[in-house]
Amino acid sequence: MKGTRHEEFRSYVAERRAVLLRAATQLTSDRVEAEDLLQAALAKTYLAWDRIQDRAAVDGYVRRAMVNTQISWWRRRRLDVYPTDQLPDRPAVDDHTRRTDMRDALGRALRRLPERQRLTVMLRYYEDMSEREIADLLGVSVGTVKSTVSRAMTKLREDDGLH
Repeated sequence: MKGTRHEEFRSYVAERRAVLLRAATQLTSDRVEAEDLLQAALAKTYLAWDRIQDRAAVDGYVRRAMVNTQISWWRRRRLDVYPTDQLPDRPAVDDHTRRTDMRDALGRALRRLPERQRLTVMLRYYEDMSEREIADLLGVSVGTVKSTVSRAMTKLREDDGLH
């Protein structure tokens, strides 16, 4: 095993793990299963590391591996819930409808933000970029990034659609 290959992959994982874990959590809706899914996808990516010529495409490769792995796991699972004539007395513990409604409300609230605020929030919290990275990308100062994110978060906290 080449040391440079190993170190390059290790550096990639250290830098992108949080973002990829969020994507895995979106696929599984469970933190533990998301970690397993990400681990499996990273193992596949490591085996294919030398074949991935465009390093900018690695995130896409890992995400595709996560989707394919999740589909494969889903197909292998046996039916855990069996149809019955009796309905349960109480709703399921994990309310997917409420979670979906909240996700939709958050999307609408983000769209109500001015473009610059929406962009900084997305880069900071969805792409997990540092304030310095965002400042460099947008060509502004770190202070501008901090104040823009702060104003955006205040607007989101006050948004009636999220309460």
